[in-house]
Amino acid sequence: MPGTFYRPAGHEAEPSIPAAVLIPLIEHGWGFSVLFTQRTADLKTHAGQISFPGGRLESSDTDANAAALRETVEEIGLAASQIEILGQLDPYMTVTGYEITPVVGAVTPPLDLKPDPLEVAEIFEVPLAFLLDPVNHQRHSRVVAEGVRRAYYALPYGDRYIWGATAGMLVNLYEVLTVRAEKS
Repeated sequence: MPGTFYRPAGHEAEPSIPAAVLIPLIEHGWGFSVLFTQRTADLKTHAGQISFPGGRLESSDTDANAAALRETVEEIGLAASQIEILGQLDPYMTVTGYEITPVVGAVTPPLDLKPDPLEVAEIFEVPLAFLLDPVNHQRHSRVVAEGVRRAYYALPYGDRYIWGATAGMLVNLYEVLTVRAEKS
């Protein structure tokens, strides 16, 4: 399911909106964490949801990596010089028509974050070990537009509910790392 494309019935010919997100991995003495944002409640799309920093590709962006870095600087104030791009995961198509390229990046602490109050309600971290444990990868489904049933992942963490595209990208990260570990 992660990395697969989903297009609501009857919308197959509509062009997708290119977007990119940064999956920020932060090294601590105890291991790695992943940084998330909680979107503000008054945004037009995905309001209040947990996400990665990111957004649409703009004409000034040379590629998905550039867009992910630009959006990260704009949304949370993390300097691009603190981010080392490690690679990209499979593109993810959202119900709202975005084709998102997840860009994985290693972030060098210390962090001096400045969230954009118009977009970001909160910034928090979750241990990578929790996110990569398949026991925490819950599968759910719900009916979306035109009565189509859509499966999605959720990774509840305490009072946080990471779900949808964000959770799907994390499961894809798990799959990529698992395949690499099995080949070693």
